[in-house]
Amino acid sequence: MNKVAMIGAGSWGTALALLLAREKVPATLWDHNAEHIAQLAIDRENKRYQPSHLFPANLRLTDSLIEAVEDADCVTMVVPSHGFRAVYRQAFPRLRAGALVVSAVKGIEIESGMTMTQIMRAESGEAKHLHFGVLSGPSFAAEVANRQPTAVTVAFADPQAAKTVQQLFSTEYFRVYTSGDVIGLEISAAMKNVIAIAAGICDGLNYGLNTRAALITRGLAEITRLGVAMGGEPQTFAGLGGLGDLVLTCTGNLSRNRTVGLKLGSGRTMEQALSEMQMVAEGVKTTKSCHKLASDFHVDMPILEQVYQILYSGKQCQDAVVELFRRDLKHETDMSSR
Repeated sequence: MNKVAMIGAGSWGTALALLLAREKVPATLWDHNAEHIAQLAIDRENKRYQPSHLFPANLRLTDSLIEAVEDADCVTMVVPSHGFRAVYRQAFPRLRAGALVVSAVKGIEIESGMTMTQIMRAESGEAKHLHFGVLSGPSFAAEVANRQPTAVTVAFADPQAAKTVQQLFSTEYFRVYTSGDVIGLEISAAMKNVIAIAAGICDGLNYGLNTRAALITRGLAEITRLGVAMGGEPQTFAGLGGLGDLVLTCTGNLSRNRTVGLKLGSGRTMEQALSEMQMVAEGVKTTKSCHKLASDFHVDMPILEQVYQILYSGKQCQDAVVELFRRDLKHETDMSSR
């Protein structure tokens, strides 16, 4: 490719930009904060989000969104979900016809309940024949920057677009699989953060491994029910972007969403927990947006409901656990199970 744009110079955007630049891909890293970009240019590393990883000489930096996306063959969006639409709306007029646009964002827009690819389609129309996809999977940014072996999935409706992005991002330590299930991968990516908050809460309450295993399994059942109701393919949720990412986020110490849950389970309020975080925990906002989706699609999601009550109604964590266990007994594999 002649040019690849990475939109967002946080932890994940920087890790992906490093991955590409190390493979001699002509990559440009953008951030809206001019001071942040200026400091990156001076340091030639992202000391705040990815310290000790020097930028290759071919990694360009800019605070001009137009400069970043103009004539880019592939644009990867790595900005928080709550600001995604505004950034994409600014970028769209300068995207070239036929460009590949990849969302690496794990969230749902609160106001509309739309995934990131749905937002891009709504903002774009059909004039430029753009290809929209998503890249997701069990991938802590710090480990990718450290060249730890990692496997993810990229999904596009167009199989050739998926293969092109697969080849672009694949390296000796970063393996990419393809899929055609865009919506399934996006719902998995968003909802796993909600379940990770619940897992952190259980760990903060000093519950054991039995509890964690049950939570992950029943959390996956909820994610699958919602994803299938929205048009996803059942097998997606057993894959890297589903079960794989869920296990990672619910168990890994690098998980921001699990960390929020840990703080809540240890007795902090949501405001206190968030004030102690240096990076965005998408699951907090995603809980609200997925709560609305569950209502819209008439999918009962008891774990999601309890996390929502804890975050937004001040419910006590232990009360939420008790309520989950007092529900009517059900058949495990019933997809309509409430």
